[in-house]
Amino acid sequence: MVNVDTESFLTIVVVAALAAFLAGLLSTRLVVPVVVLELVLGIVVGPEVLGLAESDDFIAFFSNLGLGMLFFFAGYEIDFERIKGQPLKLALIGWLLSLALAYALGGLLALAGVVLSLVFVGSAMATTAIGTLMPILRDAGELKTRFGTYLLGVGAIGEFGPILLITLVFSTKGAVENAAILLAFVALAVVAGVFAVRWVGRGWELFERTLEASSQVAIRFTVVVVFALVALAATLGLELLLGGFVAGIILRLALRGREVEVLESKLTAIGYGFLIPFFFIVSGINVDLGALIDDPIRFLEVPLFLGLFLVVRGVPALLLYRAVLAARDRAALAFFSATELPLVVAVTTIAVEGGHMRASTAASLIVAAILSTAIFPILGLRLRGDRAQSAAAVA
Repeated sequence: MVNVDTESFLTIVVVAALAAFLAGLLSTRLVVPVVVLELVLGIVVGPEVLGLAESDDFIAFFSNLGLGMLFFFAGYEIDFERIKGQPLKLALIGWLLSLALAYALGGLLALAGVVLSLVFVGSAMATTAIGTLMPILRDAGELKTRFGTYLLGVGAIGEFGPILLITLVFSTKGAVENAAILLAFVALAVVAGVFAVRWVGRGWELFERTLEASSQVAIRFTVVVVFALVALAATLGLELLLGGFVAGIILRLALRGREVEVLESKLTAIGYGFLIPFFFIVSGINVDLGALIDDPIRFLEVPLFLGLFLVVRGVPALLLYRAVLAARDRAALAFFSATELPLVVAVTTIAVEGGHMRASTAASLIVAAILSTAIFPILGLRLRGDRAQSAAAVA
């Protein structure tokens, strides 16, 4: 029998509903991403503040499922046909430049004794939370714009690059063994992708016919793909978020050219309505505020990291996109690119467990990432103004 902390589980479910309610209530005056409210409320109900909830193995299991689903949607939203060419090329160059900046700045922080490892801190700063941004961008109409195409490219590389980095660098295995395992995963994922594309092509009529039936074949098929690849990644010793990300890409390829609005709606309900909130709320519960409170000087790291996020991810956006975007749009791209959260949580968790990062540094990075998700998208949307609506109307 598994011991279940039913009080904590219920508290998390209530917090998820409350966060969604507050986000809807505030949306008429201010765009506040629901994930920010989930994290903040998670901190409030966690052991560091009210002590109403804490994480156990059962709750952590749901949190991991939520992380896998979050990266499933990040992979699903990547339309390679749309971002191939210049958007993808600029995004790759920009991320490599960000990585160089992040490691250089991380090295300076390590020399100053602020952090323990430039690799882990630098890797955390060189990410973009495109999965977190997707609901905001979709609601604002940005995904249909030319600007949205470049932003999708930045987000795709800004998440996929760090995922590969986590897989290859942060594992306890050797680099050669990691590379071999990753190649094995890719090979198996390709086989799964080919099977999915062919199976969906032959069974699409059945999928459509059962979308409103109790059998829900399409949803169950999608869940199989997601959990099979997550399980495969975990079995091979890879990060489960890689499995979720690849599952999203595979489903996007399998469904190409088909009307999938109802299917997407149902998947969104499962992911954002239930599983994904667990990841963000539990992440808030696990934030070690005590490490910051015990040493108030560490609070200064929060604005420091927030500024470094913008430097690391924003500078490439300002420099590389001069020929394709106006100055105001480049500034908006910089703010969107510097929005970080899920991978910051993942990297800091791995670093703290391995003794490569202080708990206070991890807490500072996570709080800074929360602030980036709360502030930067709002600034990006304001810089864009009514451009997204105008572009969508023209299209």
